[in-house]
Amino acid sequence: MDAVDSRILRALQRDSSRPVAELAADVGLSPSACHRRVKLLEKAGVIAGYAARLDRRALHLNAEVIVEVTLENPGENGMETFESAVAACDSVLECVKVSGRSDYLLRIAATDLDDFERIHRDLLTKLPGVARTETRFVLRTVRPWQGYPVAD
Repeated sequence: MDAVDSRILRALQRDSSRPVAELAADVGLSPSACHRRVKLLEKAGVIAGYAARLDRRALHLNAEVIVEVTLENPGENGMETFESAVAACDSVLECVKVSGRSDYLLRIAATDLDDFERIHRDLLTKLPGVARTETRFVLRTVRPWQGYPVAD
């Protein structure tokens, strides 16, 4: 990867819906050279995919919740069972394995507190191997996800 690839990646993280000709002009390449580089970055797995960022409030998902999960048995079997169950849950936006006092962090979006209570009752309390959960309600997003830092 060189500085041009880095510029392409930064530009695509800001807005991947732009035409190749516009992207090429921004990074100082011809459209065909830019297209080739993007395809090489995709093939190498540096670009894992493309998606639209949606506004959760426009979808009436007014509550964002972070749930810390601690497993009873954090061994490999316990983790595999828990992770398989979480992977099947549409209500869980993101699940990350973490170090520290908790084993996992779940990010959940709900329409309101009643909806989160339903998710908690019908989903979180039924996840296998959970010893403890601790819930944190997001009050405000100070810096939303904008992509990974890409060095030149």
